[in-house]
Amino acid sequence: MPAIGQLAAVTLDAPDPQALAAFYAGLTGWQTLYASDDFVYIGTPDGAQRLGFQRAAEFRRPSWPGDDKQLHLDFGVADLAEAERELTALGATKPEHQPGGDKWVVLLDPAGHPFCVTTMV
Repeated sequence: MPAIGQLAAVTLDAPDPQALAAFYAGLTGWQTLYASDDFVYIGTPDGAQRLGFQRAAEFRRPSWPGDDKQLHLDFGVADLAEAERELTALGATKPEHQPGGDKWVVLLDPAGHPFCVTTMV
């Protein structure tokens, strides 16, 4: 089937898009591609991969575990323990519920969105 379009970015709602963009820029090493008071894009220098962060006036933190998280992002890392240390230093938190065993770690970004780090890439 021919493509109708291609994924341009994944955008996360946030109470403070600049702060959440800074967190994910620290995680990925990506740069800011666009920023306003209510919206920030970060991405690879060529813009081929992008994450967006949009201000949500009535933002409610997702729950983990829970059915209202809607989606989560997965990131490949070389060392789980080192990635966890670095990401918690950036502002991530580690919830008690960890279903991945030694395969992946679930963390929460500063706005509460769950994401995973894994060596299984």
